[in-house]
Amino acid sequence: MSRTNLITALTAVGAAFFIGVGLWAFFGPRSFFDQLATFEPYNPHFLHDIGAFQVGIGAALAAALWRRTDAIFAALAGAGVGSAFHTVAHIRDNDLGGMDSDPYVFGIAALLLLAGAAWQLKPGRS
Repeated sequence: MSRTNLITALTAVGAAFFIGVGLWAFFGPRSFFDQLATFEPYNPHFLHDIGAFQVGIGAALAAALWRRTDAIFAALAGAGVGSAFHTVAHIRDNDLGGMDSDPYVFGIAALLLLAGAAWQLKPGRS
């Protein structure tokens, strides 16, 4: 196996792992806690946050596979996806604490990061 193929495979496996584990923590926090993250006390919002950022790491790896020579795009896409999931976590868990402004602040950050990723894809950008 060539070095390029090995790096590609490692990146793909990493993307699948982080996205899979992240989605599990985000959508099934109790199951994730019971099976994998048995650190007391159980805190669903903390697990939603962990899931959000794991999905963001996986998205960055997937974006890097798609646009192999564009680190800025991969970074913006990964951070944007993680931030979008983080925003959803704060909307979903608003009854568990945090500040009323959190969904707005995190949502604006997610939109800006994703817009930057989209702009990075645009041909002829300067």
